[in-house]
Amino acid sequence: MTAPQRDSNTRAAEDVLAALEQDAAPEAGQAFVTLAAEYLAAAHTGDGPVSSSVDPGTMAARFREPVPRGGQPLAAIVERLRRDVVADANRLAHPMAMGHQVSPPLPAGIWTDVLVSALNQSVAVSEMSPTGTAVEAAVIRWMAELAGFGPRAGGTLTSGGTEATFAALLAARSRALPEVWTRGVGAQPPAIVCGEHAHYAVSRAAGELGIGLRNVVTVPSRDLRMDPEALERTLQELDDAGRKIMAVVATAGSTATGSFDDLEAIADACEKRDAWLHVDGAHGASALLSATHRERVRGLARAHSVTWDPHKMLLLPLAAGVVLVRDERWLEAAFAQKAPYLFHAPQQQGAEEFDAAPRVWDQGIRSFQCSRRLDALKVWVAFQRHGADGLGALYDHLCATAVRLHAKLAAHPAFEPLHAPESNILCFRWTGAGDMDDATLDALQHRVRARFNRSGDGWITATVLDGRRVLRVTLMNPRTGDAHLDALLAGLAAAGEAERSGAASATSGRARPAVAPSMP
Repeated sequence: MTAPQRDSNTRAAEDVLAALEQDAAPEAGQAFVTLAAEYLAAAHTGDGPVSSSVDPGTMAARFREPVPRGGQPLAAIVERLRRDVVADANRLAHPMAMGHQVSPPLPAGIWTDVLVSALNQSVAVSEMSPTGTAVEAAVIRWMAELAGFGPRAGGTLTSGGTEATFAALLAARSRALPEVWTRGVGAQPPAIVCGEHAHYAVSRAAGELGIGLRNVVTVPSRDLRMDPEALERTLQELDDAGRKIMAVVATAGSTATGSFDDLEAIADACEKRDAWLHVDGAHGASALLSATHRERVRGLARAHSVTWDPHKMLLLPLAAGVVLVRDERWLEAAFAQKAPYLFHAPQQQGAEEFDAAPRVWDQGIRSFQCSRRLDALKVWVAFQRHGADGLGALYDHLCATAVRLHAKLAAHPAFEPLHAPESNILCFRWTGAGDMDDATLDALQHRVRARFNRSGDGWITATVLDGRRVLRVTLMNPRTGDAHLDALLAGLAAAGEAERSGAASATSGRARPAVAPSMP
């Protein structure tokens, strides 16, 4: 390297070091806080469209640029974020956002995320995150107690329900095949049994774990829930065929309809055969905090493992998922790593050793992740700020909003609700005047939703039930009130009539309904 090159590198390093000091100042952080607060304020009041009408290709072109070789002032970057990112981002806190199971986050959780990033603790190893590890242990203990698990219970934070279900089924695999870590699953993998409305996380885990999709046995539904009698028959058929059952997966709050399986009946069937019961409660386990809906998860305490996503019905920022097990040792047995550069405490294997040995505080021995954010801090702050009863009241409020929407749909001549809501999720169809066949209506549901979402007046999603395309809403925003529900039906009805008449315009051209924010 020549002397001029060294001088240039030295100056570049000095510039970066100076920028680091500038960016650590409170006023630098305030620029980002202000931007976030602007976004929240506009969404809360209903200003602007709910979602962007810019197509994906055009959006991608906005960011098609060479790798920046030099830095820019932070103020310029914040302004570009305001213009090119925030302006066309989905406004999840908008009262008319009724799409997927992604929350408008609690403000306390948003600001905690900043602290989580500043601390940058890796919660895999206790010595790398002494306070963070203690916080995660406390959060897991709270959630395990709420689930009805005893003192041996444990678990970890995860990236979400898919990872949590994977970890739980990994533990189930180790119980069913104790030597699987070294010998593999063999030529005759065990079966995983689930309902037909189970989340794709179950089949994905089956592929990832080497069980194979052909060994996922699906049980038919009755009233959008796993049929317990059909489950009994399925388990008996597997027994008669000499098939080992690795796990039965029940659902508390299904993705499509928010329905709850009969956990007591499913637990009865599992206990007869000593089969591992996993409950995917990513969405619905938060009913444990509810004064009104707690009975829907009766029997959850009999599960071996549970998935629970605080970033859904506890309204926390992504990512905050949890896997809980009734005995922490089951989760530890699912992993067989040796990493003396990280884990210094001896890991016990035998049951007697487990009972005698002190608990290992490193969470990495129970987790798929090694680099692990302190996401538990968001959950801890949410409980501290609002309390379990306050969070449960929010859950009840969102479910009550879905009940009111169901009543409005049932009373409207152009809509057909397809089930009574058991949570905050509801599926329905636009039927117009009632003079169209199912095939025509199937095609129209897709177009009605697309037209309505493009208008910016609201945002919903869709699914397929019993082979028919249907509209679907997930009411995640506590500010969504009756006026917004009325605006939803008016907007969808107008979009339906426009599509039926074959209007060429991508939007109906109507004025956006003026809706005042509504608070519980």
